[in-house]
Amino acid sequence: MNKKDAIKIVEILKTTYPDAKCSLDFNTPFEMLVAVCLSAQCTDDRVNKTTPSLFAEFDTPEEFANADIKELERLVHPCGFYKNKAKNLKAAGQKIVNDFSGEVPRTMDELMSIPGVGRKSANVIMLEAFNMPQGIAVDTHCKRIANRLGLSSETEPSKIEQDLLKLLPQKYYKDINHVFIWHGRSTCTSQSPKCNICPVRSYCKFYNN
Repeated sequence: MNKKDAIKIVEILKTTYPDAKCSLDFNTPFEMLVAVCLSAQCTDDRVNKTTPSLFAEFDTPEEFANADIKELERLVHPCGFYKNKAKNLKAAGQKIVNDFSGEVPRTMDELMSIPGVGRKSANVIMLEAFNMPQGIAVDTHCKRIANRLGLSSETEPSKIEQDLLKLLPQKYYKDINHVFIWHGRSTCTSQSPKCNICPVRSYCKFYNN
């Protein structure tokens, strides 16, 4: 696909989903980091139902660093993989306290040095917490839609991201995740996509093959 068509797709989806935004609830950069870590293999809705009670008990890097691991496990249990997530969140709190003076860092490399934070999560944090998008977070929706549209034929998220970065100017980085997620949830679903009502079907490799 060429750059012109890729940009047109994003513009159409922006018009289709004018209210598209991050669906995770947070008030601080650290709450964003925690929510993103909990969202791995878990729905945003479930995370949003879990974090209020979690943040009522632990809400800063210091509090997570000093948290009782069993209590953390109990609080994050609804999000699945609770033992690993609790361990990572406690270690993340310790890392931020020890290496970053208790403040969530504002660079991709520093964020990815924190336990539980990979490139996708770091991209989300940079965009949502700091409004400084550095790349494109490739989640399941982004991967599926990029492949179906023909924006990328890769399967690895990092390679899909590189393909998207080559096609889209930086000013679109902040939009693409939001509109792809909303489009993936409402229309381009993993099972039985609603191609008949898709606003970008004329550009779609999946639809036109």
